Amino acid sequence: MTALDGGFHSPAIQSATAFRGVMTVMAQPGHIVSLAGAKPPAPLSSAAGAVVLTLCDADTALHLAGEMDSPEVREWIAFHTGAPLTGPADCAFALGRWDALMPLAQFPVGTAQYPDRSATLIVEVDRLDACGAMLTGPGIQDQAQLSVPDTGALIANHALFPLGLDFILTCEDRVAAVPRSTTLTAPEVN
Repeated sequence: MTALDGGFHSPAIQSATAFRGVMTVMAQPGHIVSLAGAKPPAPLSSAAGAVVLTLCDADTALHLAGEMDSPEVREWIAFHTGAPLTGPADCAFALGRWDALMPLAQFPVGTAQYPDRSATLIVEVDRLDACGAMLTGPGIQDQAQLSVPDTGALIANHALFPLGLDFILTCEDRVAAVPRSTTLTAPEVN
């Protein structure tokens, strides 16, 4: 595989479809959708590749954490999006596995005047299922459940609202989101 491979073969249609999928999961936290069309280099999942192709461009600074910061991934992103790569303090988006993105305090959470100037973290997870933490809030009719990497960290992030980080979780060809406006509670243990 080269940096030229793995992008959307029909960019206008596939990026619009992927954008709709990302907007759906952001508007309906806990909802899981499938994103197809991208074939990025390992270790990126196809869903993470589709998110990057859809949301990143030459004006959106991207931070690559851990194993995502490889020459193959850098070249693929440079060719397909032109997104400038930066450190965590200056990024609009960050991509990595949960542990590699720690500590969350290194990412911008916005300011009182501009809460929208926060980072969105694209987190590769091992599983993405409708079980685990309980989610309530905007976009959720009653409640939803979602397997999240660290319920406590997401609860602490929500406490910063209207500041805070937004999270897009990816696994294989699936994506879900936990915006900062979502309230989480730990799953009940029987």
